[in-house]
Amino acid sequence: MSDIPADQVLTTKDGKPLKASLAKALRREKLRAFLLVAPLLIFVLVTFVAPIADMLFRSVENGIVAETLPRTVVALAEWDPESGAVPDEEVFVALHGDLAIAVGQKTHTRLGSRLNYEQSGISSLFRKTGRRIKRMDEDVPFKAQFIDADDKWGDVQTWQVLKRFSPRYTPGYFLNSFDAKQTANGIELKPEDERIYMFLFGRTLFLSIVITVSCLLLGYPIAFLLAALPLRSSNLLMILVLLRFWTSLLVRTSAWKVLLQQQGVINDFLVWTGLIGDASRLVMINNQTGTIIAMTHILLPFMILPLYSVMKTISPTYVRAAKSLGANDWTAFWRVYFPQSVPGIGAGAVLVFILSIGYYITPELVGGTSGIFISNRIAYHISSSLNWGLAAALGTLLLVAVMVLFVVYDKIVGIDNVKLG
Repeated sequence: MSDIPADQVLTTKDGKPLKASLAKALRREKLRAFLLVAPLLIFVLVTFVAPIADMLFRSVENGIVAETLPRTVVALAEWDPESGAVPDEEVFVALHGDLAIAVGQKTHTRLGSRLNYEQSGISSLFRKTGRRIKRMDEDVPFKAQFIDADDKWGDVQTWQVLKRFSPRYTPGYFLNSFDAKQTANGIELKPEDERIYMFLFGRTLFLSIVITVSCLLLGYPIAFLLAALPLRSSNLLMILVLLRFWTSLLVRTSAWKVLLQQQGVINDFLVWTGLIGDASRLVMINNQTGTIIAMTHILLPFMILPLYSVMKTISPTYVRAAKSLGANDWTAFWRVYFPQSVPGIGAGAVLVFILSIGYYITPELVGGTSGIFISNRIAYHISSSLNWGLAAALGTLLLVAVMVLFVVYDKIVGIDNVKLG
């Protein structure tokens, strides 16, 4: 531009350089486009990104110990947990000052509940000590008074737990998710009778795969029929497919409880037809069978709709051309029609699998003890035990598992092959 004489520089009607005017117009268009998508962007950030970020933070956050016992945490920094002896008087003095404030603010019980996840009995320890803290004599060594209030203050393990979970961030929740715990000797697996989460993760993945396959086996023929029928007939059948969306999820699940129980409709019909005896009624509820049947029924439309939308775009002339070249019905279907429907299979399988892996209402109602998912345990920790840190860690692992499987699917099948029509 500098080599071009000033009188030859292209300008706009008002005399401004054309290049600068174009750049300004482009910036204005970009700003206008951003303002148009800003409401949707804010909505996604608030309702999707922010909750996930909060879940990730809660899975490692552990500030309650440092906030409730700040002076004790500082005093414990010089104590060696491997020494085998409880801390000296200085630490107990700091503990007395911190607990006196915590009892007044009623935060010592929350601290006890948090540490009770790591070692049973600590919750009652803080409650019991909180009732004695105001009666302690400042002229008598606090160490003796604390141990007199509860023998656990003289136990090295109690102080090791306090020391271990005094940092503001902890891997403890994730260790619990892997059925492990952090001890004075390092990371160790929990006793075999206490290991539950890895087993539940495995069961969740297995049942989700079974449900996805079941939906595919049932949904593919239905979608094929819908795509092959005339428009008027297919619309009528499509209404029947969508009819279940007009009924509450709880109502549909409760209906399956009535159908599947041993004195239910299905067993009564089988006994009436003589297929089974009255003493040999099938157990189809409160187990994995009930979970698979109910969730397959609930998630089946999510397999049918992607399949139908893809199959509707497959021209029937391809199959007719294959038959005209000598292929029989099965060969024409398998070699010509089926490969074109694979994108719908991929879309439906991904949709059903992701939905099933996070379901918890249906497994809770019809799964019993052998048919529940890891999501049921997450819901329990959120609503009942109030162990939100562990629930966040389990949710994070579930999210990572889905993302890993999604990447594996992309490597094997290809995400570009997933289409909705």
